[in-house]
Amino acid sequence: MNKNSNLYQILYAAVMVLLVGTVLAFIYMALKPKQNENIANDTRKQILSALHIAAPDDSQVKETYEKYIIQDLLVDKEGNIVDSAANVAFNVEMKKNVKLTERQLPVMKCRLDDGSIKYVLPVYGAGLWGPIWGYIAVNDDGNTIYGANFSHEGETPGLGARITEQSFQDLFKDKHLFVNGEFKSVAILKKGQKTTDGAEQIDALTGATITSRGVSDMMADCLAPYEAFLKRLQSGGGAQCTADLEPAAIETIESETNDNQPE
Repeated sequence: MNKNSNLYQILYAAVMVLLVGTVLAFIYMALKPKQNENIANDTRKQILSALHIAAPDDSQVKETYEKYIIQDLLVDKEGNIVDSAANVAFNVEMKKNVKLTERQLPVMKCRLDDGSIKYVLPVYGAGLWGPIWGYIAVNDDGNTIYGANFSHEGETPGLGARITEQSFQDLFKDKHLFVNGEFKSVAILKKGQKTTDGAEQIDALTGATITSRGVSDMMADCLAPYEAFLKRLQSGGGAQCTADLEPAAIETIESETNDNQPE
């Protein structure tokens, strides 16, 4: 074949595109499991941070996470447990979940070294320049925030991006989600402003009013559906950890959607 012909050049280009495409596809498939694991470990670190557990070495993230997170749950708006399979809460993609009419309500149950029980609830919303998300750890009283962790996709460095700073996240500790028995979440307002509904509040980030409001709206929107579940915790009807039960009891727990066992 004439190497100077148009046909030869077209065939040569087609073969090269096919070969390069095949190589790139192979590399992508080979690296995909590692990429997914890195993403999962980053999520685990965020959840552990909400629990005030220092981020371990990358090789120990999963082990540390599984040590403290003792049960995954999905609950409904009535506070009933509808699923307790392994990783069922961890695997909920909040970006898609918040757009659903009937959202899944994931809960990650944690036992700390002192034996105390915490419940981690994921939140997802919008900042100034893109998505923001986070994890709120609640004490087993179903009311008091134990810790918080927030992340973002593209907020302004030094302004909205400060939601990731520990100093901001620590402001949520010991705040309450209920006032006089009513769910109020926690409001984030400009310094000097006061809530009109009695909700507890913290000061907004200076120069980042929109991002601060986004965090406030995100918490109210994503935590409100858990009201019945949190009230169940307040009444002493916390979710029984199946890891602590005999196999026969586990089958019973998983077959029921309403678990009123106390801690």
